[in-house]
Amino acid sequence: MGKTAQGAVWLDPALFSPYDFYQYWVNCDDRDIGRFLRIFTLLPLDEIRRLEGLKDGGINEAKRILAFEATKITHGELEAEKARQASNVFLKVDNATVGMASDSLKLLPTTAVPRSRLEAGIAPAGLFTEVGLTPSRKEAKRLIEQGGLYVNDERIDSIERLLTLKDLGPDGGLLLKAGKKKVHRIVAAE
Repeated sequence: MGKTAQGAVWLDPALFSPYDFYQYWVNCDDRDIGRFLRIFTLLPLDEIRRLEGLKDGGINEAKRILAFEATKITHGELEAEKARQASNVFLKVDNATVGMASDSLKLLPTTAVPRSRLEAGIAPAGLFTEVGLTPSRKEAKRLIEQGGLYVNDERIDSIERLLTLKDLGPDGGLLLKAGKKKVHRIVAAE
């Protein structure tokens, strides 16, 4: 689906997680929903026509159904359900992470980072790129300058800022957000 390996949508879960696969469909262009439902799902045509007719906020329902059905075909129903639950957590994260149960946060894509790296300090541009939230450090730096990268719901306002152990939340992790649609959790590993 992508033009480069960096932007590719891989079917192999080792290269592109079921969550990322699900999110790809949730974030597709509204104009493509009907066509994608016909091509990438096994839904009856009557249901597809109903979903195509949804407008405004209703189009998000159609996108979630597309995402679930396409993920179910590719990765199985269990992985599709996990991706849906993680996506629902993301919606809650997008609205308010304060007080969110750590069990819910564990559904999000997560990467363990050695505690020693956090002790030394990690440049956000490198970490966001490392976990796949930005395609390059250059893009991450541009997003920092534009106010589009967040750690634990706080905007990163300087390229010079380092992420350290002090940034860890009560659950022992960091929540990275790039824009409104991409989120990734970092946990400190011994």
